[in-house]
Amino acid sequence: MATATPQPEILAAFEAAKGFMPEDEGLALYAAAVEAGRLGLPLLEVGTYCGRSTILLADAARRAGVTALTVDHHRGSEEQQPGWDYHDPETVDPEIGLMDTLPLFRRTLHRAGLEEHVVALVGRSPQIAAFWNSPLGLVFIDGGHTDEHAGADYEGWAPHVAEGGLLVIHDVFPHPKDEFTGQAPYRVYLRALDSGEFTEVSAAGSLRVLRRAGAGA
Repeated sequence: MATATPQPEILAAFEAAKGFMPEDEGLALYAAAVEAGRLGLPLLEVGTYCGRSTILLADAARRAGVTALTVDHHRGSEEQQPGWDYHDPETVDPEIGLMDTLPLFRRTLHRAGLEEHVVALVGRSPQIAAFWNSPLGLVFIDGGHTDEHAGADYEGWAPHVAEGGLLVIHDVFPHPKDEFTGQAPYRVYLRALDSGEFTEVSAAGSLRVLRRAGAGA
């Protein structure tokens, strides 16, 4: 695995952005994105929230001369709704009373100077995946944490990972006691390994990096 690291200003922007990814996992994601960027294909994440991880993908895409794509309906996943531990009242649109992280995401990218390197796909992941037909150098699954949503993200996007490309899965927690939102991503991770199409490259915290078989890197 490549050991590329972001410049201090990019890491500072990542740390300042609203979100949940810790630094060690962010650095692992960045290294994977830089490596995948060498394929000359777009880098895609499912689950934008306010753009914390998007900063890292966008900077890696800029380095490679490719585009970062990020998919989200921006209404928040299950555990981010009011009454749950991961809810942030600042993400609620006061006019309609629903979460809307799109404005926060745009501010995050603007402050980091990365807007021109990102295409935001605003909608539900399965709907967008249904008409997607281009290969991707990296797919980062970090969306909804139910079996329905995590499974749909895997089924919709993993087939588009190019040979030698990377599938990155966040919030992989093997033990239910560790994190209640981590069991569906863990089962997706097992599905990817059991498929025989992906092999594990590295792990950092709850982040798993897998490579599609068929080409070396």
